[in-house]
Amino acid sequence: MSTDKVRPTKLKFKGEKTKKKRKHEDTEEGPSRRRRKDDNDEAPDSWVLPESANEIRGPTFILHPSDPSPICITYDSTRGRILLQPVDKDKSDESESPSIMERTPTEVSQVWVVTRVAGASTINLRTGVGEGKFISCDKHGLVSADREARGPQEEWSPVVFPDGMVAFQNVYEKYLSVDEVAGGQLALRGDSDEVGFCERFWVKIQSKYKKEAHEEEKKRKEGLIDVSSVDEASINKMYQAWGAGRTVVSSGDKKELKKAKKEGRLAEALLDRRAKLKSDRFC
Repeated sequence: MSTDKVRPTKLKFKGEKTKKKRKHEDTEEGPSRRRRKDDNDEAPDSWVLPESANEIRGPTFILHPSDPSPICITYDSTRGRILLQPVDKDKSDESESPSIMERTPTEVSQVWVVTRVAGASTINLRTGVGEGKFISCDKHGLVSADREARGPQEEWSPVVFPDGMVAFQNVYEKYLSVDEVAGGQLALRGDSDEVGFCERFWVKIQSKYKKEAHEEEKKRKEGLIDVSSVDEASINKMYQAWGAGRTVVSSGDKKELKKAKKEGRLAEALLDRRAKLKSDRFC
């Protein structure tokens, strides 16, 4: 009599499909893998923190961690002014304040639209309400939102710190800050030489735009995006209000655009070329 034991097997029926076991490559998930998993689980319109300057795009919610209540940068379309308002102005004293990750805009005036010229590292902040004015800063540090077109004074370079906070540097290499003016009111200034508490902001973007930035970066690394070329025609189309749909570009040498891109002043060079066309109402 054989002493071999019969190995028990799972009962199978005729016609039943066998399920393939998924092989786990790594039992331990690293921080980057967990972060990507969390991002994929986020709803497209949920508000998240950016991890790099390239991810800051689309609708944006900007907060400053003031005390006792954080303040957000809002736009008064009636008076055409930038306002700094506490986000807990309607909160009762007994209710608990939400964390930064839980805070979302409650009004359209609290949302700014971040755009950027193709090939440029700088961004532009445009109002989400009204006629879509751009935030600008002059050489004296005065910040306003009354420009219809973007130029050097409307360009901002975001700097993302390891803790997730963001600073905004203007074309004069000064930083955007929250300053107390006469009467105890708060206002934005653009003349700080260093980054301190007043120059650091919490910036929240929508999850779908963060995923879009990741996909672009992946294509760039795979060589699917040609970063050396500058599409001047598509850029001019955003500003040109004449020509009956026909986009006009400068006849000048495009070598100067490649040189300007290397020097980090591509947007300024494109603006100069549009100004020489003499027909752009924004120049």
